[in-house]
Amino acid sequence: MNSGTQLFNLAGRTALITGATGYLGSAMALALAQAGAHVLINSRSSERCGELVKSLNELGYSAEPAVFDVGNPDAIAAYFLQFGERPLHILINNAYAGGAGSIEVSQAAAYTQSYDVSVVSAHNLLVAALHALRKATAADGDASVINLASMYALVSPDQRIYASRHAVNPPFYGAAKAALLQWTRYAACEFGPQGIRVNAISPGPFPSKGVQETNPAFIATLAAKVPMGRIGQAPEMQGPALFLAAPASSFVNGANLVVDGGWTCW
Repeated sequence: MNSGTQLFNLAGRTALITGATGYLGSAMALALAQAGAHVLINSRSSERCGELVKSLNELGYSAEPAVFDVGNPDAIAAYFLQFGERPLHILINNAYAGGAGSIEVSQAAAYTQSYDVSVVSAHNLLVAALHALRKATAADGDASVINLASMYALVSPDQRIYASRHAVNPPFYGAAKAALLQWTRYAACEFGPQGIRVNAISPGPFPSKGVQETNPAFIATLAAKVPMGRIGQAPEMQGPALFLAAPASSFVNGANLVVDGGWTCW
């Protein structure tokens, strides 16, 4: 392996990805596994975890299920209690749950749910994983936490592109993701001196395969708003995630890597 490639080598490292069975999560899991990491696949569904672990194992990669609800602090604590003395080199906070709708049609409870899954779960996971992250820095000099934010942490959606006010990207989503970005900065300052880097990725328009297949008119409207003239595809999240997870980004801390085709540049 040449020195340039070695910068992205994750052999001997362990990575936990929450919400790993989703559209972007599974793409990032594959990228880290291909780079040599042992990937812990998190989901609330043991069936979905098992399916992704099996597919990665069949490709010759190393993965195991990590079945727990990131919204349940007791479940997080229980998982890391049985994690034992293993080091954790990479933690990707990718899980999210929530609906859609403009401010006028949104319920107050949606803000709490979105914040809990985005910010509170990231807090709980980092605190619970600290011992394992510190073991990673002791062994290999580096640990990386990556929080998945959004372009809507930076700008507001154009409500004109949605079919109705009930379909608009919701305010509680953008507010929670903006909070996650600020929490990322706090965590980077607190844990950077310990060798635990904390960064964020803000994806742009990455509609799921289902949306791409069933709503081509909406996809065309989205693409027209991107300077590159197209939407993002899940594999295009692999490079950014691998970069922040790997030794290649060893002096990157508290950053937000925007992966939006230029959407937020207009």
